[in-house]
Amino acid sequence: MDTSGKISEVAALPKRGWRRHSDDFKARAVQQARLPNVSMAAVALANGLNANMLRRWVREAEISEARTTGDQGLPAFVQLPFHAVPAAPTPEPEHRSERVDVEIHRNGWTLRANLPMHSRSAAWLREVTG
Repeated sequence: MDTSGKISEVAALPKRGWRRHSDDFKARAVQQARLPNVSMAAVALANGLNANMLRRWVREAEISEARTTGDQGLPAFVQLPFHAVPAAPTPEPEHRSERVDVEIHRNGWTLRANLPMHSRSAAWLREVTG
């Protein structure tokens, strides 16, 4: 087959323009898409539509219905009733010993110390056990 022929011999495909759909057609498609257990893509395919177009029509219908019924959706802030509950008394902290007994076993010898709970004691322990 010789493909070097003139381009005018090839049948040109007709250019597809924008399709206009009637309001009744849109309403039927939106109604079908809102049915339970129905895929919006299946409804679009059955009606020869792009699924994104049908989703837009459904969204526009929901907005239009909300305006006509006066329903503006959920408010951004919903104030809930508040009942003050008396705070439970805070428990007293357990009385901690202000000293700690330390026993260190190293190389056959044992070091026992009763140290105050202080940062200097912690530093001494780090140095000894280092």
